Amino acid sequence: MPKMIFVNLPVEDLSRSMAFYSAIGFTNNPRFTNEQAAAMMWSEQISVMLLTHDFWRTFTAKPIVNAKESAQVLLCVSRENREEVDAMVEAAAANGGRADPNKAQETGFMYGRSFEDPDGHIWEPMWMDMAAAATEVNTEANGAPDQARA
Repeated sequence: MPKMIFVNLPVEDLSRSMAFYSAIGFTNNPRFTNEQAAAMMWSEQISVMLLTHDFWRTFTAKPIVNAKESAQVLLCVSRENREEVDAMVEAAAANGGRADPNKAQETGFMYGRSFEDPDGHIWEPMWMDMAAAATEVNTEANGAPDQARA
């Protein structure tokens, strides 16, 4: 079995959240979807499980954090290029989310933005030029000036 990740998120309105995640590029897996939860696939190895508050409470006695007021995690996903980063943020804003709750990240070899889903969970789509990033990291590790900040 390949290594996989299942991000579990409490949501107030399952149908609204499913529509939102579909609009930003996730695909529903009906095999693991019912009236209490929905499996939204980002890739073969990455799924977001949207759980109603009542169902969420069956997994933990800890209170559900109001993600519109507090942050517990930032969920980062890679994109193929800058345009895909921008398109994902724009799709989020057009479908019930909020664009850019955090400032954009621009380092030359990396570009990232953020959005909140309808429940306030923060996502950060990002693109990175891996070859340039390796050069920057190697330059920093060898004690040379950091060109990205110059």
